[in-house]
Amino acid sequence: MQVTRRRRVGKNRSGLLSRRIQGRIPLVTAGTTALALVAAGAAFAQTHQFGTDQVGQITDQGQVISSDQYIAPYGDRLVVNNGKIMSSTVSPDGAHLAASVTDGGAALAIVDLNNWKVQQLVSNAASSSPRISSNSVGQEGPTYSPDGSQLWLGQTDGYTKFTVNPDGSVANPTSVNIPADGAKHALVGEPVFSPDGSTVYSAVNGQNRVVALNAATGAIQQSWAVGNAPRDMVKVGDKLYVSNEGGRPAKAGDTTINSYGTQVPADPKTAATTTGTVSVIDLANPAAAVTSIDVGLHPTALYAKKGALFVTNTATNDVSVINTASNKVVQTIATQPWPEASVGYEPDAVTLTDDGHLLVTLGRANAVAVYRYKSAQEPVSYVGLLPTDYFPAEIAAVGKQVVVSNTRGIDARRPTSSAGHGTHDTTSSVQRFTLPDDSVIRSQTAKVFKQNGWTSGSVELSQGKSETKPVAVPQRLGDPSTIKHVFLIVKENRTYDQVFGDVPQGNGDPSLTQFGENVTPNQHALAKQFGLYDNTYDIGTNSAEGHNWLMQADDPEYTESSAGEYARSYDTEDDALGHQRTGFIWTGAQAAGKSVRDFGEFQQFLTKPSDASWQNLYCDSKNMESTGQDTAYTLNSSSPIPSLNDVSVHGFAKFDTSVPDIYREQIWKRDFEKNGPANLNMFWLSSDHTGGPANAAAQVADNDLATGRIVDEISHSKYWKDSAIFVVEDDSQAGLDHVDGHRAPIQIISPWAQHSTVDSHYYSQITMIRTIEQILGIHPMNQKDSAASPMRGAFTQHPNYTPFTALPNRTSLTDGLKTPPSCGVDTPAPQDPTAAAVPSAKVPADKQALAAKWDAWKSKQRLTGPNAVPDFANPAQMNHFTWYQTHGWTKPYPGENKIYAPQDVPGAYIPSSESDG
Repeated sequence: MQVTRRRRVGKNRSGLLSRRIQGRIPLVTAGTTALALVAAGAAFAQTHQFGTDQVGQITDQGQVISSDQYIAPYGDRLVVNNGKIMSSTVSPDGAHLAASVTDGGAALAIVDLNNWKVQQLVSNAASSSPRISSNSVGQEGPTYSPDGSQLWLGQTDGYTKFTVNPDGSVANPTSVNIPADGAKHALVGEPVFSPDGSTVYSAVNGQNRVVALNAATGAIQQSWAVGNAPRDMVKVGDKLYVSNEGGRPAKAGDTTINSYGTQVPADPKTAATTTGTVSVIDLANPAAAVTSIDVGLHPTALYAKKGALFVTNTATNDVSVINTASNKVVQTIATQPWPEASVGYEPDAVTLTDDGHLLVTLGRANAVAVYRYKSAQEPVSYVGLLPTDYFPAEIAAVGKQVVVSNTRGIDARRPTSSAGHGTHDTTSSVQRFTLPDDSVIRSQTAKVFKQNGWTSGSVELSQGKSETKPVAVPQRLGDPSTIKHVFLIVKENRTYDQVFGDVPQGNGDPSLTQFGENVTPNQHALAKQFGLYDNTYDIGTNSAEGHNWLMQADDPEYTESSAGEYARSYDTEDDALGHQRTGFIWTGAQAAGKSVRDFGEFQQFLTKPSDASWQNLYCDSKNMESTGQDTAYTLNSSSPIPSLNDVSVHGFAKFDTSVPDIYREQIWKRDFEKNGPANLNMFWLSSDHTGGPANAAAQVADNDLATGRIVDEISHSKYWKDSAIFVVEDDSQAGLDHVDGHRAPIQIISPWAQHSTVDSHYYSQITMIRTIEQILGIHPMNQKDSAASPMRGAFTQHPNYTPFTALPNRTSLTDGLKTPPSCGVDTPAPQDPTAAAVPSAKVPADKQALAAKWDAWKSKQRLTGPNAVPDFANPAQMNHFTWYQTHGWTKPYPGENKIYAPQDVPGAYIPSSESDG
């Protein structure tokens, strides 16, 4: 690859072009400096402060993480290298913290707060003592009994009840089952004990009810219907308060969207819920009707003290204060510290200290907001922010100490024995501190602003001046751009090293490359012509998170907190709870007067004829390509979100690895040639997920060829002169990378893009989305994309209109098929002898029995067909399977010394991202 490095300044003594590293630009939080920048018309978001920093790097701002943030928590930090903490509770004596964990091989962690260490891990592994039947965990809990003798851990259809030993460890697990109601699992939320511990009240999230359980036998004694998706509970006297994340039941005339089989009040465009409630159950009169209090949207955590009930409204970014004597909301506290954006901070836990400080965790801002509080009726006064680790989700005052559990800890940086990092190397952390005085809090507030890139004037709106000269990425939102048509192509699951580790000009590790130039000739050629980006990060761990980051510039708290089960919904397209109230990138485009066309992205449902096999669709695509005829099959891909369904091309199939991407490309091509492009065009090209009928290299080659052909078609059309194509993975979970598991390949393809460069500046999916917003005049959706810097350095004012010509595939697209297609096997173009050879599709004789076990495993992973689900397979197993295929079944996975059968893979006990069937 012939490339030059971006940011070049003259020549060095050897005559070679040297590379200049862009200096870090200092941040401002408020005041005269920021105002001066606004007045000068030069204000911009400051996430380009990262320069060429890499994820995991420690800087004077803190550690770099994959979500456009630094972290440097206030106080002491205990890193938990056993997955993400989903929820936690401090024991009644303040000595221990019990945490539900996921994505690390365990379900429960007991932290000794006095000795500041993880004391015990409990899982379904054979080595666990005690051992439990499942690693699934719910959104809330675990919870101690009032006397600390029991601990109840919420799981899919009930609880696991433990005895708490004198040293704080747990033993004697027994199951407390709450039966499913048809297809609706119990999906329990917070349990609450009666004062004597004899009764446990459970929020049954999946069935929109609360039940009273006999603590000794588990028998259901009483049941109350409440609002939608009850989650947290707290008992005050004889009243039981329940937060209903999905709001009230729907009424006649409401616009509704589905949420786990219930139609809930929701906005018809954004498909987000429009109500939030707290139910009130009178335990002194159990037969009395349940009453309801209206609060903000997505009420999550509840905390009661001194006659007040505090409710974190995660979607409206505020806290409702309810007077428990009158059951009235008497105060609403804003948790929106940055004036540039009103949403996206995601308050998710709250506590009140004995000295009158109200503390609220802001999950997506990595901060605790501090307020002075006197009474429910008297307005609070805002003090400032204290920095936390990645995504704080629980907070408790323990004597004079404050304890915070951070769901993602220090990002996916768990120590491993392999040669690289993966997104499932997740961590979490526990943080403790003594609340400092106000002056320290104010200084820490400035630190939080810097770590998030919050600056004044980051979203600068157009002044409407007609003489403004068009540029590729305008300075002001709404100013004219030279780009009129944006194409966003979303792929599946690859790391940078898996695809581009073989490119010597970039920061790659060829030992981790699985799909090099002979498998992905088009991606390599596109990188050579349009630039290589070797320091860009996908934020999510899996598809549910990744597609949200791309479509919403955020992974809403609901999805973040559901990762322990994903039984209620996955990818959240068909659950109103997964949608932020400010909408999606396509609704933002529509609000800006731009047209939208969708090809598979965020689609939920697929129907197709029974004979539409991979082989038949492959042959059909070959016929369409050679004859120009339409498809012989009728596929229908659709979305439950009306605003998206209305602009979707339904014949373009959603995720299903038994649909070749070259078939999808042909469906798109006919629409493009007939109707032309929209302003925003979204694609889901998912074959590079692997796991379909063909083997891994063949599927990635299919994806590569489809991508090359789409770019070829656009670049040879009349629309090329004002088009930009962004190619991105939804996440990078399916392989290893030597820098970080979140590092992923991206491509920016346009006459207006820089050509033949290597760009090593820190970028993320958020900065890519902000760039698209800036080009099309779409207002940012939340504080994350509002703070992000558009990728202006990736573009030029001197266009190069040279088109791209797609290269033929060098890997047979039919490699690995058990049944060849009727039109014959694919004959690839010759390989490049200077690049790594395509892995053989033949399984060595001594590995055939082992490969057969993997084929049997694959058949159960819901990778193909109308009900295919991305990430249903266990991630450790899927990554091993792909590695074995791409190395001819001859090379162990990095860090291991043998090739394993599916059940023996290290980490195979980690629950899959989607495990509902």
